[in-house]
Amino acid sequence: MSDTQLDNRTRKALVTGATAGIGQAVAHQLAADGFEVIVHGRNAERGALTVKEIRRRGGAARFLAADLGDQAELNRLVEEVVEVDVLVNNAGFSFWGATADLDVATFDAMFASNVRAPYFLVAAFGPGMAARGTGSIINISSTAGKLGMAAASAYGATKAALASLTQAWTAEFSPHGVRVNAVAPGPVYTRPEARELFDTLGAATPLNRAADPAEIAEVVAFLVSDRASYVTGAVVAADGGRTAV
Repeated sequence: MSDTQLDNRTRKALVTGATAGIGQAVAHQLAADGFEVIVHGRNAERGALTVKEIRRRGGAARFLAADLGDQAELNRLVEEVVEVDVLVNNAGFSFWGATADLDVATFDAMFASNVRAPYFLVAAFGPGMAARGTGSIINISSTAGKLGMAAASAYGATKAALASLTQAWTAEFSPHGVRVNAVAPGPVYTRPEARELFDTLGAATPLNRAADPAEIAEVVAFLVSDRASYVTGAVVAADGGRTAV
């Protein structure tokens, strides 16, 4: 069975961290592609606005709130969602600064959000996908997971972990029809107030600019679609060539 031949029911996608930035752009794109999108986030107001805009454009969406760094809330989210055809692990946060400046609480919270949450979401939904013989898991990694960045040691480690998990989950789930891939963006205009920072980071890429979130969403949408039916285990760089040169 192909990813789009799921009986006659509407395909369902869970996008974590979908109330802003890359996650929000992915939610809009998947809704435009015919998915019922579960918009996850922690801010109910932004979640409601995201759902409203998706519906205004003719898509189907609903919002579910959860702090994925809290295992009890993650478990509640899983119970409310039940099953999905597509899981996009996008939620997370970063710390930029010297290694000595990162406190233990922030370190643990970052690994809980960026690594532990995707792990247990895949543990919850991956077996169901495998039992149905179809599904797609997308992990949002980062160039920081591949390049050595002095100000992003711990954050980069979380993103490198996602790339490693992508490969391990490919070995575990792809023999059962579930494709698992990662997208590793470079600088992306995710916060209007940080435009100058993203311009500076973008200038270090061969394309000499940062990406719009919609450009990353297009890569995710391709990997989810049947057009990428033979793609699994890939970590796709969407970084303007930053890791190529």
